[in-house]
Amino acid sequence: MSSAEGRKAVFITGAASGIGLASAKRFAAEGWFVGLSDIDAVGLKAALVAIGPANGAIFKLDVRDRAAWTAALADFAQLTDGRLDVMLNNAGVAKFGPFESHADADVDLQLDINVKGVISGARAALPWLKATPGSRLINISSCAGLYGSPSLAVYSATKFAVRGLSEALDIEWKAHGVSVACVMPWFIETPILAVGAPGSNQNMADTLREGGLPVYPVEDAAEVVWRAVHGKDLHYFVGKRAKQMRFASSHMPGAVRKQLRSRSPPT
Repeated sequence: MSSAEGRKAVFITGAASGIGLASAKRFAAEGWFVGLSDIDAVGLKAALVAIGPANGAIFKLDVRDRAAWTAALADFAQLTDGRLDVMLNNAGVAKFGPFESHADADVDLQLDINVKGVISGARAALPWLKATPGSRLINISSCAGLYGSPSLAVYSATKFAVRGLSEALDIEWKAHGVSVACVMPWFIETPILAVGAPGSNQNMADTLREGGLPVYPVEDAAEVVWRAVHGKDLHYFVGKRAKQMRFASSHMPGAVRKQLRSRSPPT
């Protein structure tokens, strides 16, 4: 297994695909050592090949498992001499469709991965972040954490939670010398958008595009993550539409509500 050999170190969840993989490629290209974690063992092996085997290590990790978090980060720290410059909490899932269409298991899965998994990651990473000067926790939220999104009610609730956690920890962890950033993308071309509403043959990406809404490439998100690593702001937005949503939700919430209602499918 490769070791960091003095390089800066980042640990990424959900690294086998989507924003996680795109970010891993960016970090590796910049000379960082990358901890790739995911539940997808096959995808992880491909991800390591994609970034170069000498540039990282893979960890099969279910973010819902607190004990597994502790073990994975301890193993990663052995390769980095205890260094953890950035913890990137990226893993997330979404279920698309009317609120009442979701099974209990679908609700629990989103809460467990999107909220509990992020909290567990932050808690497990803190000792290593505290030991690394200038370290940063980066949590991936969403524009769905700015204003409640119809057909994504539970997902939206989880992303509000990630935003709130990030804002609180940025204040609390200043005493530890650890800063926090919350990255809030508009819709990104990831496996999440490959799902569809129950009973529909159309995936979420196609539904969005048919409604005239943009879907941005994962490289756009990775670029913003990279900027967040080196910046001092708390909130970072991916895509022009995300910045527009931020402004509108702050200054014209009534207009946002009206627009979302007009796009919401009839029940």
